[in-house]
Amino acid sequence: MQYLLASPLLLGSDPARALEELLGPEPGTGLLPGCESPPRELIEAASHAIDVFDFQPVAKRNLTEAHYTYLSMGVQHETTLRANRSAFERFQLRPRRLVDVQQLDTSAEILGTRLSSPILLAPCGSQRAFHPEGELAVARAARRMDHGMILSTGSSTPIEEVAEALGRAPWFQLYTAHVWPATRMQLRSAEEVGCPAVVLTVDIVVPGAGRDRIQRYRRAENPECRSCHGSFAGDAMRGVSSAARTVGLDLEGWIDNLLVLDWDYVDRIRDGTSMKLWIKGILTPEDAALCVEHGVDGIVVSNHGGRALDNGLSTIEALPGIARAVDGRVPILVDSGFRRGTDIVKALALGASAVCVGRPYLWALAAFGQEGVEAALGILRAELAMTMKQMGVPTLGSFGPGHVRHG
Repeated sequence: MQYLLASPLLLGSDPARALEELLGPEPGTGLLPGCESPPRELIEAASHAIDVFDFQPVAKRNLTEAHYTYLSMGVQHETTLRANRSAFERFQLRPRRLVDVQQLDTSAEILGTRLSSPILLAPCGSQRAFHPEGELAVARAARRMDHGMILSTGSSTPIEEVAEALGRAPWFQLYTAHVWPATRMQLRSAEEVGCPAVVLTVDIVVPGAGRDRIQRYRRAENPECRSCHGSFAGDAMRGVSSAARTVGLDLEGWIDNLLVLDWDYVDRIRDGTSMKLWIKGILTPEDAALCVEHGVDGIVVSNHGGRALDNGLSTIEALPGIARAVDGRVPILVDSGFRRGTDIVKALALGASAVCVGRPYLWALAAFGQEGVEAALGILRAELAMTMKQMGVPTLGSFGPGHVRHG
């Protein structure tokens, strides 16, 4: 029977579609195992989107194969990338009934800043690879929809221009080397623009490690990648390294360890800036407790969207233990894998002050530019409001552990 069911003759001319009809979608995702998105027609306008997944196939059509791969990939076997979505299924919402939710309030206050929504735009670099207006389109959408925005160190648009488009200075996400003059210069640049917070990202110690799917596009003979990124910097770096070896210096080894930071360096950053300091990339209660000990102002629970380490630990699973360790002493943000209003509600109930979304707004950016980003944010806001009403939760402050069960 197994042999017959596996026969392509039985499945007809379209085995993938026949297999989907036979097996049904992967539980909780609407996807067949190994597929990125369920079969759906390409929408022709941002306003036609029903959920944020509608933007994904349009983005894939619009982008080059290399750029879409960069947007969609995880690392190595991509276990963590998948876990970020599948883990939500293990948390069930527990709605309360007969609660007055006529006057719904979805606003959130984070370190003195009040926003109309607990949905922030996560830092994502190189956004002009996905749309010509890149970060400017995203900033204008965030301004129009009143959302917080964290700007990546790898932004393809100067921070001054992003601040102008946003109508205020964004939070500044910081990748930095263990070289204080360079770090100080980065901090000063953000301070001069008026950034209220710096988000130090600590989960990338080996840059680019494990990103197997994108490696094929970084070969010297690949014209698609070379035409976009060139190789001058790489050639120059190899020349410098070669010169250093001739005088007995291991420059490559030094460069390999540039992103290895420690708590002493966190203290130096905290004492060296007037901005609020957040640490992004925390996944354990032990490190969360150390963040509080070292005077950090906030924590971002993050596995880099499954792009740092293929450890299989989702952020929604890491969040409860971190919230208990912090015990309300500092606010907590969480990112990685958020696609639905129910996802956001689960995080808020488990102790997050707000969530950060990344890929959904990048899909929308690649699909329809600023209009797409606004539509994606609108969908998430509508889903959040609907879920809060169904849950019997009139305000974000009304959420608690009793609203969610870990099955």
